[in-house]
Amino acid sequence: MIKIGSHKIKNFNKPFIVAEVGINHNGNLKTALKMIDIAKKSGCHAVKFQTFKANEIVQDKSLMFTYQTQGKKINESMYKMFKRYELNEKSWDIISNYCKKKKILFFSTPQNVSDLNILKKLKVPAIKVGSDDFTNIGLIKNYLKHKVPLILSTGMSTKNDIKRVLSIKGISKNRIIFLLCTSEYPTNHESVNIKKFINFKKILKDYSIGFSDHTRDDIASIMAVTHGCCFFEKHFTLNNNLKGPDHSFSMNPNQLTSWVKSIKNAYKCMGSNKLIPTKKEKINKVTFQR
Repeated sequence: MIKIGSHKIKNFNKPFIVAEVGINHNGNLKTALKMIDIAKKSGCHAVKFQTFKANEIVQDKSLMFTYQTQGKKINESMYKMFKRYELNEKSWDIISNYCKKKKILFFSTPQNVSDLNILKKLKVPAIKVGSDDFTNIGLIKNYLKHKVPLILSTGMSTKNDIKRVLSIKGISKNRIIFLLCTSEYPTNHESVNIKKFINFKKILKDYSIGFSDHTRDDIASIMAVTHGCCFFEKHFTLNNNLKGPDHSFSMNPNQLTSWVKSIKNAYKCMGSNKLIPTKKEKINKVTFQR
């Protein structure tokens, strides 16, 4: 059992659902706060951001980044792009307090230890490590020193990568949630590979598992519920036509609400494994069965 805020998270328990803002606030604090409102209204339990400093994650200022936005292919400076989406420490304080006011949990993905220190001051209830840092053993070790649950995305990783993480001193099933993830944006149905959960559970045994969904619809998340996933996250945006690398594949507000409902309804459908009639079936049995 892992606790995030007041939520008890365990495989086959009620799913914990996270709305991923990421950088879809476009560096605008008012947009970030509006997205928190939407996440709360949609029924999500938490809202997640990405905390970084552009000059720490982009060492080579000449690096370029190509992405699709507004129906066009954009090629721009990676440093300038991240700098545009960077939020300062005061903004994180405002975001954290606003989430408390709205009664929705706030946490983030820190890119470096300096970012973790900002989040520690805000007493976030969990830390997320993206797929890009799943093999960054030194960073994970540093994050483990902060005594809150750690959520690890496994996109792009191999069986040996997972075993390497499991061998880290301090890794514990009482603190870690592993997320199945495909690092393709968006992810086509053919690339989801829900069957991976079978081997995922063989390797991870009693660890909590979840799903980081980058598909355009609800199907993969519904299927993940049947494998006992207890944690779900997915990117969302105010508008798919906004400029930026993640807006085109993210859910709009209506899709976010639908996704949350689909996961919750899928969990209800799981029900019991007992081979007995329901209460209403017991009544119908008398009338209908010959």
